[in-house]
Amino acid sequence: MTRLPIDLFTAIDHVGVAVRDLDEAIAFYRDTYGMTLAHEEVNEEQGVREAMMAVGGSGSHIQLLAPLSPESTIAKFLDRSGPGVQQVAYRVEDVEAVSQVLRDRGLRLLYDEPRRGTSNSRVNFIHPKDAGGILVELVQPAHETH
Repeated sequence: MTRLPIDLFTAIDHVGVAVRDLDEAIAFYRDTYGMTLAHEEVNEEQGVREAMMAVGGSGSHIQLLAPLSPESTIAKFLDRSGPGVQQVAYRVEDVEAVSQVLRDRGLRLLYDEPRRGTSNSRVNFIHPKDAGGILVELVQPAHETH
């Protein structure tokens, strides 16, 4: 069994929110909540256009996710559930090691190997059926400062 410190997660990295229109959502979070746009990109592999909205100086973010196509996972989520919270993401130091610990503890992960996430982070996801109905993302930042 893979062993890590008791604290597998180092922080709440972000909360992912599915939206139909990314530009409208960015404007809402900026103008209504006073959040600032920290990063925006297109992730073809995951089928999304995304924006990270900074929550003050906390280092935490709200990730706004809009589908690139009707076949994307986010489009299917929006069709099924409508706009809203889609995931909770925890920051980890070593996504492969944490993934293995969680597998050893009986959880299913969506990917055999981590994939590229926002800002070249490395990510994996815990299956919602093994996490109380919540899609949990594991995020290893590409660099120490987030």
